[in-house]
Amino acid sequence: MTVETMRHRHSELAGQRVVVVGGGSGIGLATARRAAELGAELVIASRSPESVTTALRHLPDSAVGQVLDVRDPEAVRGFFEAAGPHDHLAFTAGDALVSGPLAEVGVPAMRDFLEVRLWGAVTAVRAALPFVRQSVTLSGGAGMLRPTPGFTAAAVALGAIEAFTRAAAVELAPVRVNAVFPGLVRSPLWNGMPPGERDQFFAGAAAGIPVGRVGEPADVARAFTHLMTSGYTTGQMLVVDGGATIGAR
Repeated sequence: MTVETMRHRHSELAGQRVVVVGGGSGIGLATARRAAELGAELVIASRSPESVTTALRHLPDSAVGQVLDVRDPEAVRGFFEAAGPHDHLAFTAGDALVSGPLAEVGVPAMRDFLEVRLWGAVTAVRAALPFVRQSVTLSGGAGMLRPTPGFTAAAVALGAIEAFTRAAAVELAPVRVNAVFPGLVRSPLWNGMPPGERDQFFAGAAAGIPVGRVGEPADVARAFTHLMTSGYTTGQMLVVDGGATIGAR
């Protein structure tokens, strides 16, 4: 790789504004950091004030952070009006997964799970319509492609995100709309597990993934920025799962 090529890759988002909703931690923060490496100006939002404060310590001084609950349409509209014109929107917000047998997981719990991951995304995209210029990238999950028992609630949400991505790509054109579908990632999503149990879980899962390891937030962040800069890609789901959905090694 030439020096000129390296310089180009690290300036692919130079002069562009990127909004990351859910950018306070995990995949969202990794996406914001990756976009900053590529030269972007950043606006991040998270429901947690502590996450916003901590995230800004890892981002350029020019980055702007705001507390935002995507379940509040008025707050979301105000956030995008304040953010103003921007080139790319990445939506990575989400609550903890809802899992358990279909007969035991109540419909209210399923509805609550959809509030952030699906309806929060819809709310954010609608509010961003007057301001976003180039692309929207949503967040799904590769587990939808090979669901396991107890994953029905999550699969419902993820399937809806795929449908929303494809429909929005048609309606919002020429703004491009895509989604990243991560596999198992070492992210704050799993912080509720005891550390020893979590390590065992990751080790066991890694043994069955073709690449031999679980993902890191930075792996998924590269997929988000790829879709921001790939001007001929829209309506697509980019799966980043180490090959887990094609079968165990």
